[in-house]
Amino acid sequence: MAKLWGGRFQKETDRLVDDFHSSISFDRRLYRYDITGSMAHARMLARAGIIRQQEAEAIINGLQELLEDIEAGRVEFSVAAEDIHMNVEQLLIERIGEVAKKLHTARSRNDQVALDVRMYLRDEIDAVLELLAGLVAALLDLAEKHVHTVMPGYTHLQRAQPVTLAHHLLAYCQMFERDMDRLRDCRRRVNVCPLGAGALAGTTFPLDREFVARELGFDGIAENSLDAVSDRDFAVEFAAAASLIMVHLSRFCEEIILWSSTEFGFIELDDAYSTGSSMMPQKKNPDVAELVRGKSGRVFGDLTALLVMLKGLPLAYNKDMQEDKEALFDAVDTVKKCLLVFRPMVATMRVRADNMARAARGGFTNATDLADYLVRRGVPFREAHAAVGRAVAYCLERGKCLEDLTLEEMRRFSPAAGEDVYQAIGIDRCVAARAVPGGPAPEAVRRAIAAARQRLAAAAPAHAGRSGDK
Repeated sequence: MAKLWGGRFQKETDRLVDDFHSSISFDRRLYRYDITGSMAHARMLARAGIIRQQEAEAIINGLQELLEDIEAGRVEFSVAAEDIHMNVEQLLIERIGEVAKKLHTARSRNDQVALDVRMYLRDEIDAVLELLAGLVAALLDLAEKHVHTVMPGYTHLQRAQPVTLAHHLLAYCQMFERDMDRLRDCRRRVNVCPLGAGALAGTTFPLDREFVARELGFDGIAENSLDAVSDRDFAVEFAAAASLIMVHLSRFCEEIILWSSTEFGFIELDDAYSTGSSMMPQKKNPDVAELVRGKSGRVFGDLTALLVMLKGLPLAYNKDMQEDKEALFDAVDTVKKCLLVFRPMVATMRVRADNMARAARGGFTNATDLADYLVRRGVPFREAHAAVGRAVAYCLERGKCLEDLTLEEMRRFSPAAGEDVYQAIGIDRCVAARAVPGGPAPEAVRRAIAAARQRLAAAAPAHAGRSGDK
């Protein structure tokens, strides 16, 4: 196949170079965006008087038919045509003839690919936002069922203070909401139209770039032609946001893995989201959670690949930038797959509230509350802290909990202890007393759930329609 750019060349490209150079094996997924962008470009060329209206109509009709055939599986792309842009153009020429060769007027593959990737990423950000919103909604539903389910809160993986499962779940809701904020902010920078930048220096034709931007749903146009074709910082930004999503999923998965172990026994995963052992018949493994945890490193690698690819490139476009797509596509695919499986895994897990409550009543999680009680009785905090520390050591020697101590024993460590001390250090009371905004008390948690639902509802209709639907 003769190359559409081959006018100044006297030899054919080596077959090895064709294979090495070609990106159609992975950038084929951009076909809808490439065709949609080409339709808008053709409309603009006619509007600006650069091509005739009849020519634009023939091009647009041909592109529409090509799009339908691709989606019906009736089109085979060619490695020799290098990439999705040249494949679409070559196929269009075969279908409608010479007029198709006018489509590339005032356009370069450099601004064309930047356009396609931005349109693709815009849609994928919307898809990831939708998945995150669904996950947060599922966590809120689960939290609502467990406002009174007491469990130990941990620091250093040591039992620290009592909280509730609802409060613990809301911590992840906060993380995923921040992930959503980052994606919305990233989308704003993605949604800039580079078409019209040409190869690097714009064009001498009287383009209406704003018209194309409006046609394709962009907020505006790229203001510098060099920057428009030579940076992929928006892809890096998405990969960074995706990496943080994976960090949060991975941390949650680590807890699910721990909680589902016999040692913790806090939850049991549904059979549909667990696997067994080929040798040990008793095993029920949290493989879905483990695989999500493992895939986090893959997305981190995609981010690193994009950063390294860009770090030494002079302006403007360089072929190195072809390497942006596989990393970006992989980050998108991995995050989406993980979110898709994570939500039902969490929504269907069985919570063993009795084991959680038992763990919260062990490990002296009410020690801080005893110290706070003594402070309210006039004891300086440092003295109260030391007194309770001695009481804990005493209990450890005798296999007791703080609430097992008699009042006489309590007063050995602090004479300020009164008969109401047992009410102050009861686990349910310890949780209920933490009613400050952001705390684990049921009333505070219910307010937090209601506020989170309001935020989700307010952000729901983020972006109607997809750029490929025009």
